[in-house]
Amino acid sequence: MRVLLVCSSGGHLAQMWALRPWWEQHERRWVTLPTEDARARLVGEDVVEAHYPTVRNVPNLLRNTLLARRVLRDFRPDVILSTGAAAVVPFFVQARSVGAWTVHLEPVDRISDLSLSGRLLYPFADRFFVQWPELAEQVPGSECVGVVL
Repeated sequence: MRVLLVCSSGGHLAQMWALRPWWEQHERRWVTLPTEDARARLVGEDVVEAHYPTVRNVPNLLRNTLLARRVLRDFRPDVILSTGAAAVVPFFVQARSVGAWTVHLEPVDRISDLSLSGRLLYPFADRFFVQWPELAEQVPGSECVGVVL
């Protein structure tokens, strides 16, 4: 299976890294931000750097939309897995153009309400996972998987 792992750096990347026993079994490509922590953690991985900053930056949203089109066309993933944040949105929006499933894991610090990226990704997610039962009660169709970190 071809997996596209899309996340911001920092805590989002740490949560994705906690899922390593699953994703390391698959052919994969990463899309993350051009930060030192991401570069250090992902040495030896196939990485595409998204345009940063992403929050309230329309030019970079457009750049990341074009980047998503190119990465999805070239890599043709079966699944796009996200732990957030904003750079993920263009990938989820365009996922169906290549027949990819979309899976989002809401961050561990979201206990009773969705993050902004979670609210944006929810309508495009084939599977939507949360880490707290309190949040699962608030989000129809979500699945509580427990704390990942």
